[in-house]
Amino acid sequence: MTAAAPDRTAAADCRAGSPVRPIRERGQHEVFCGLTSILWLHRKMQDAFFLVVGSRTCAHLMQSAAGVMIFAEPRFATAIMEERDLAGMADMHDELDAVVARLVARRPGIRLLVLVGSCPSEVIKLDLAKAAHRLDRAYGPALRVLHYSGSGIETTFTQGEDNFLAALVHDLPAAPIGEAPSLLVAGALADVVEDQFRRIFEALGIGRVAFLPPRSAAERAAVGPHTRFLLAQPYLGETAKALESRGARHLPAPFPLGEEGTTAWLRAAAEAFGVDPGRFEAIVAPGRARARAAVAKRRETLGDKRIFFFPDSQAEPAMARFLHRELGAEIVEIGTPFLHRRHLEAEFALLPDTVTVSEGQDVDRQLDRCRAAKPDLVVCGLGLANPLEREGFATKWSIELAFTPIQGFDQAGDLAELFARPFERRARLKLEA
Repeated sequence: MTAAAPDRTAAADCRAGSPVRPIRERGQHEVFCGLTSILWLHRKMQDAFFLVVGSRTCAHLMQSAAGVMIFAEPRFATAIMEERDLAGMADMHDELDAVVARLVARRPGIRLLVLVGSCPSEVIKLDLAKAAHRLDRAYGPALRVLHYSGSGIETTFTQGEDNFLAALVHDLPAAPIGEAPSLLVAGALADVVEDQFRRIFEALGIGRVAFLPPRSAAERAAVGPHTRFLLAQPYLGETAKALESRGARHLPAPFPLGEEGTTAWLRAAAEAFGVDPGRFEAIVAPGRARARAAVAKRRETLGDKRIFFFPDSQAEPAMARFLHRELGAEIVEIGTPFLHRRHLEAEFALLPDTVTVSEGQDVDRQLDRCRAAKPDLVVCGLGLANPLEREGFATKWSIELAFTPIQGFDQAGDLAELFARPFERRARLKLEA
């Protein structure tokens, strides 16, 4: 999907004093629509339902991205806007109310209904905030109703999750005055990864830990001045802003990718909660050893390889740090849709000052730079991968990195394998030829 790049001038304050001076591009760019984050969010929250308010195009996008799903009825759908709706010939609120009534009758187990705007309110002729508030009063408290924008005009691929989590934060209860410090981990994680982190936090003695989004809508962590939060994903700028507006304090750290990133991420929490350094090292040592051993198996394949990142998910700087520091790869360029300097400061501190960084995208210019650099591997979206493969470049679909569990010690080897696969595939094809 081709869309106009978001203008985020409010981020200028975050850029001040940063050691990285990116190429800022505001041309044509290639990204998925923000609606696609629903595909992993609906799996995470077992009693939530995501209702997209959009056109048939949105419905086709969701169906194509999600696959047929023969064996399970997904917890998302599209309330399709017809021409008569957009022309004002029908009352959009009445139409939406009827769709929601049928949905609730059919799926009585839903505890959180999320209205997702496919376009700005000016386009769909419906104020989703007012609609969500009205429906929340009608169906609450058994069913809570929230809304957020997943518009492909306003957001990039992963920012749909950011907007959803920010909406959840505003709905969380306030922590009582004087409550003991607690830890909140923000960012959707696979259940297996969440369980691994929870066990480590418990071993460290950090007992009051919650995850956002939770697995159930009933799990609503209280937030207040004694809340400390870690970001599990690099693209949660609005979520972090919402948490900080509630008094919570961010714990800056590299993101939990690879042995180095996971160790630093966990250490940030350990230091904030006064965990003895010796105890911390003893608890994380087995995981660090497993991660190093798993990653070492791919170092021969990826060592000294030149890698070029096109902007897609906003996780590109953290991926680049992992590839450079733990696998010995050379990073040619890090392209990212949006650069939140404060959240990525720890990542860039671990990268060479000479690395080229581009924020936003002008796809034609970036393709020119990629072709001139002749990298060994190009990390990009599906729309660019096939043409580049035809030109002889090895590519890795960046979308795969969003759907695969890659955080934590025990997934470090899997993350390295994802980048090694294109080279291994080409090696097999040469042998077969």
